[in-house]
Amino acid sequence: MKTNYRIAFFAALAVNLLLLGAAGAVWWRSHPSRAPRVVSPAAAVAGPRASAGTGSRGLSQESPLAPVPISSQQLQRIGVRIGEVRRKSVSDVIRTTGSVAVDERGLAYVQVRFSGYIQKVFVDSTYQYVRKGQPLFTIYSPELLSTEREYLLARESQRRLARGPDPTVARDAASLVDAAAERLTLWGVPHREVARLRATGRVRQDLVIDSPVTGYVTQREALPNTYAEPGTRLYTVADLSTIWVFAHVFQNDLGRLKVGDRARLTVDTYPGRHFTGRVDFIYPEIDASTRTARVRLRFANPTLKLVPGMFVNVSLEVPMGERVVIPASGVLQTGTRQIVFVDGGDGYLEPRDVRLGAEVGDEYIVLKGLKPGERIVTSANFLIDSQSQLQAALSAFAPTSAVPRTAGAPQVHLAVSLQPNPPRVGRNLIRVTLTDLKGGPVNGAQVSATFVLPAMPAMGMAGKQVSVQLTPTGSGAYQGSVTLTGGGTWQVALVARKGDQVLATHQFSVDAAGGL
Repeated sequence: MKTNYRIAFFAALAVNLLLLGAAGAVWWRSHPSRAPRVVSPAAAVAGPRASAGTGSRGLSQESPLAPVPISSQQLQRIGVRIGEVRRKSVSDVIRTTGSVAVDERGLAYVQVRFSGYIQKVFVDSTYQYVRKGQPLFTIYSPELLSTEREYLLARESQRRLARGPDPTVARDAASLVDAAAERLTLWGVPHREVARLRATGRVRQDLVIDSPVTGYVTQREALPNTYAEPGTRLYTVADLSTIWVFAHVFQNDLGRLKVGDRARLTVDTYPGRHFTGRVDFIYPEIDASTRTARVRLRFANPTLKLVPGMFVNVSLEVPMGERVVIPASGVLQTGTRQIVFVDGGDGYLEPRDVRLGAEVGDEYIVLKGLKPGERIVTSANFLIDSQSQLQAALSAFAPTSAVPRTAGAPQVHLAVSLQPNPPRVGRNLIRVTLTDLKGGPVNGAQVSATFVLPAMPAMGMAGKQVSVQLTPTGSGAYQGSVTLTGGGTWQVALVARKGDQVLATHQFSVDAAGGL
C-alpha cells in the first residue's frame, strides 16, 4: 500500500515539473526580448561588431558627433540661424561696485608752529566749505608777540645806526631785522601780517590763521580758548575736486586690467549721468574671503557731485586688440568641450571642437579652431547636436562606407511600432517589420535600434544612449525591449543589414513620458 502511494506521489511530481517547464517555454517564446542584447555607448562607437552587454547607462558629455546633412526647409522649420566668424577690435567691460573716498593727495592739515591760545573761531563745523585764504580762527601767542616786538626794535635800531659813522654796526642791525623777519616766516606768519607790522610799527594781540587750501573741513579740533601747540592738528581740509573710488575686482579679471585703463562710474543719485576716470593703482593683495583685489580709481569732481562714502557702480573698459570672435549663442558647452557647427554649404553642418578665450559681451574670443569668414550655427544648437549624436550612433551600426553615396529607391521597406505608444520611462517594446518590394517578408537580417537623449550641459544633464539588437520572430518581424531611463525627446535610429550590406535605415523621434 505504501509502495502504491509512493509511486503515485512521484508520478504527480513528474507531471507537475513537465507542465511547469512547458509553461516556462511558452512564456519565454511569447517574451523573447526579456533579456535583449544592449550595446553600451562605447561599443556603439566602436562599431557593429563590438561586444554587447545588458542594461543602459548615461552618456558622458563627450558623446560622439557626426556631420549633419539637413535640408534648407528643415533649417528654416527648426529656426536655425547662421552667423559669421569675424575679426574685429575687442574691448571687454568689467562691471563691479565701489565706494567714493577722499583723494589723499588733496588733504591738508591746518597747524601752528608756535604755542598759543585760540581766541575766535570763524569755521566752527565739520564739512563746512572753505576757500584758500579764508580766515579760520585767531590765536594769541606770547612767543609770537615777543618775536614781533624784537622785529620792531631791530628795525628801529637799524634806522638809528644807519646814520652812524660805523657801517659795520649798521650791517649788524640789518642782520637782526632779517633774522627776526625770517623767524616770523618760518613760524608761518602770513606775509600780509609782516607787511602790516612793518607799515604800522605796532604789534597785534591775536593773529588770524587762514585756510591753506580750498575744500571741505572733514575734521576740526579748533575750539575757543583751546591751547594749541606746534604739531596740533586743528583742521583737516579735503580738496574734493578729485576723488578716489575703491572698487573690488575678482582675481580672474586682474590679468586684463592695468593702470591707466578707462573707468566709468554711475550712481543712483544722478540717473542717466556717468563720470569718466582712470585706473590709478591696483593693490597687490587678494582678500582671502572674497577673492577680490582692491583697485583705486581717480575721477575728476569739479562740480562736487561725488562725495565720500557714496556707493557707486563701476565699469572698467579693458582693450583687448584685434581678435577673432563668434556669437556666444553659437557655442555648445558640453562641460569639457566647446563645440560649434560649421556651415559647409548645401545644408551640411560639421561639428568642430574649438578653444575659446574670454566672453566679451555677447561674443566669445576664438583662440583656436575657426578662421574669419567661416559661418557657424548660432541658434537651435541643441537640435543640431541631438541630430549629430544620432548620426554618430547610426554610423556605429551602419558605417558610411557601407552606405551608397548615390541615393536610390529603397529595396526593403521598414515599418516600426512601439508599445506603449508614446513610450514611457522604463521598459518599452519595439517591433520592426521588413518587407521587400513585392511585400514578402525579409528574414535573416540583423536589426538594431539606438535611442539617444541629447546632453543638456546648460542644465547639468549628460546625454543618454541605449542600443538594442532586435530578435527575429518570423515572417520578417523583429522585436525587442528597450528601457528608457529618462523622459524627454529621444532620437531613434534603426538599421537593418545582412552582413556588411545595409538593407534599410530609419530615423525618427519619440517623446517619452515620465520624469527626467
